[in-house]
Amino acid sequence: MDTLRWSDARAEVHQVVVGPMDNNVYVVRCRETGDAVLLDAANEHERLLDLCRALDVRQVLETHGHWDHIQAVPELRDAGYEVHVTQQDAAMLPSYDAILDDDDAIAVGNLRLHTIHTPGHTPGSMCFRLDHAPVLFSGDTLFPGGPGNTSFEGGDFDTIIRSLDERLFAALAPDTLVLPGHGDWTTIGDESPHLEEWVDRGW
Repeated sequence: MDTLRWSDARAEVHQVVVGPMDNNVYVVRCRETGDAVLLDAANEHERLLDLCRALDVRQVLETHGHWDHIQAVPELRDAGYEVHVTQQDAAMLPSYDAILDDDDAIAVGNLRLHTIHTPGHTPGSMCFRLDHAPVLFSGDTLFPGGPGNTSFEGGDFDTIIRSLDERLFAALAPDTLVLPGHGDWTTIGDESPHLEEWVDRGW
């Protein structure tokens, strides 16, 4: 049903791929308490609800408000899961419960997920860094080979480049595993040397 994408003594990261855009949905679970959080209620709500029940998910965090990342939000809220999103992207959701701010620390059992506001793909795009572990959930901000698309309404190429440079590449260790909203994983060390190439090509 799901893939165990990464784990250590304290944490598990589970992944499923859903919907017509092949969205990656992740569940971060504390191995000590069993508590978990789901990142991006993207699509296929029945499948996600099964995953939430199986892994003891307590809340949902949205990386941003684009339609392909929020299709299952109403059904998960109806089932009792609180949905969190940034203020800048909140109006893109049909409904939500709480606002995510930059540099929040979200408790997941004994784990902490730290928010990193990385505008550019959308004004409110948010990445999540797992405390004491080399893991970053990048949403649609960073992929293998470049930044996320900035051609949609609210996107801005110069802004996403600044987010990558200052908020991710300058702040995170090269061995940090990057788990994006679509497609394969990468690392900060694999991507950061190419920033100027992306600037030169303009996408």
